[in-house]
Formats: sequence, structure tokens, C-alpha cells
Amino acid sequence: MYRIVISLIIFFPSICFASSMKMIGKKGETKDVTKVINVKMFDNYYEPNEITVRKGETVKFIVKNMGELVHELNIATKEMHKKHQPEMAKMVENEILLADRIDKNKMKEMAKIDHSMAHKHANSVLLEPNKTGEIIWKFSTSAKLEIACNVPGHYEAGMIAKIIKD
Repeated sequence: MYRIVISLIIFFPSICFASSMKMIGKKGETKDVTKVINVKMFDNYYEPNEITVRKGETVKFIVKNMGELVHELNIATKEMHKKHQPEMAKMVENEILLADRIDKNKMKEMAKIDHSMAHKHANSVLLEPNKTGEIIWKFSTSAKLEIACNVPGHYEAGMIAKIIKD
């Protein structure tokens, strides 16, 4: 019985994550982009701090980290951010995420053991200072969403942007 419980704990988060992703939208296709939004990440805030989208709209986010620290842009519900934060803390504990850089070699090695350490989600981009990334996201649901940085301490410091649905 003990082994069954451990198996459920290992696989259950994956099932929840997959269903949660569908609840917030899905990875968009380049050909369907109807809006491009440039987002600048500073140390513990986003510019703009409010983004308006329509249900069904596919948005391309071009994200630039203007801060001195590593930051994340993650599109999710508040509850999903809270569930993602322990993964980010684990990346810090394993010295994958450092204050101003990401140890990509260590990330790759750790991801072989723990898939969550790869930090490859269609709704998220993790950037070192002065780096740029992008997300193409289709807002196909009416779920209440926000953009947030889940690097330990950043969400708590207010690194959150509102997503307003038209």
C-alpha cells in the first residue's frame, strides 16, 4: 500500500497540471496572433502592469528582462502560481536559479531526474537580465488570470500584472 500512495503522489501533480493548463487557455499558433504585447520585467514589477485581452484572442508576448535579477513571466490563475512556487524554490535550492543567471547545464541534468526542473511550459518564460523571450498564448477561457513571477520572493513582493478580459 505504501508504494501505491507514493505513485499517486508522483503522478497526481502531472494530471492536475495538464487539466489546469486547459482551464487557462493553450499555446497559440503564430499564424493566429491578433495582438502583440511588449512586456518589460523590472526588479519586481512588469510594464505594463495591466493587460487587456479578449476570450479567443491569440496574443504574442515579447518579454524583455530589464532588471538585474532572473525573472519569470507566467500566465496562470493565482492558485496555479501558488502551486508553481515550490518548483521554483526547488530550482533555487538546487542552484539552477541564481540571483542573476540560470545554470542551464544543471537545469538540463536535473530535468532528467525531475521533469519540473526543465521549466518548459507554454505559458511561461524564465529570463536572465537583458534577455528576451516570447510566449504565444490563446486566451480560450474566461478563467481569472494574472501574470506573475514565481522566483522565490518576487510574487510576494508584488511582481504581478493583471489580465483584464474584454
